[in-house]
Amino acid sequence: MPAIQPTLDGTQPAAVPDYHTWVDQVRPAFVTAARTGQLFTSYEIAKANDLPEPPNPRADWGNLVLSLVRDGVIEHVTFDRSRRPTGERSAVGVWRGTRAAQAGRAA
Repeated sequence: MPAIQPTLDGTQPAAVPDYHTWVDQVRPAFVTAARTGQLFTSYEIAKANDLPEPPNPRADWGNLVLSLVRDGVIEHVTFDRSRRPTGERSAVGVWRGTRAAQAGRAA
């Protein structure tokens, strides 16, 4: 395990969780959103639930969403413009819970 260097004021920086720990923290919010049947983007769920950023934000949000698709929890509906402040209005996927997720059969 690499050493964590203290900040200039002497405090220890917050530890960044590994990918699997982060998924365990954020996945329940996406499963809950999927059960509603409403359309959503990953940023909307993250913002509404005050979810932490992943260890690698450029890849991990997409990996999480694709794992939810593979598990039959969500399905792609359309594209929209990102509302994330750093997203520069780029195209993002819009998702909805599958019928199985809405019925509570997929998590």
